[in-house]
Amino acid sequence: MNEFFASSTTVGVVISLIFYYFGIFLKNKFKSSLINPLLISIALTLVFLLIFKIDYASYNNSGKYLSYLLTPATVSLAIPLYMEIERMKKNIKAILISIFVGSVTSMTVILIMALIFRFDHATYITFLPKSITTAIGMSISQELGGIVPITVAAIIVTGIFGNISAEGVLKAAKIEDPIAKGLAIGTSAHAIGTAKAMEIGEVEGAMSSLSIVTAGIITVIGANLWALFL
Repeated sequence: MNEFFASSTTVGVVISLIFYYFGIFLKNKFKSSLINPLLISIALTLVFLLIFKIDYASYNNSGKYLSYLLTPATVSLAIPLYMEIERMKKNIKAILISIFVGSVTSMTVILIMALIFRFDHATYITFLPKSITTAIGMSISQELGGIVPITVAAIIVTGIFGNISAEGVLKAAKIEDPIAKGLAIGTSAHAIGTAKAMEIGEVEGAMSSLSIVTAGIITVIGANLWALFL
């Protein structure tokens, strides 16, 4: 089985999609925000690899085309933003300030945790870009000396947690403005959170899409400065 995966360039894609659509089926059936299709697909894929003793390199080779789609999928999030461009122009100052504060807060929280738990520099850098999209976060981690695979895991976990908890957190914080909802989700939970924002509403989805790009730029610059603190 391991050799079969290693020699194939599509079977990993098929397996991943089957598990993902199974997650969607469960979500639609039980109507619960706690059931996340991406989390389910990750868990089932791990179980599958362990049962059939398939190493990660072989699986990655057979599913690499999914990774190629990551960047264009992120870029496509500009479509809902374009649909709400006028609303964005009217609130541009508040939007940019909100995303800036959210991005700085995310990096500062990681710095505080690093000091409390006595992270070394590499571990600190690894978690610094946890709230931005994977493509950008991987580059930051690699350039600054972090552990890239763990960075990817941290980004995915952050996104899934944001996707699952978004509605509950917004309700608890009594945030009702659609722009504020989208900015909060996108800045803290990147593309996976944006999927939830789009479920909530068009405005929320558009603002969340804007947050992904802007927070990514801010974090690219900010991470280089925050990296000097530890």
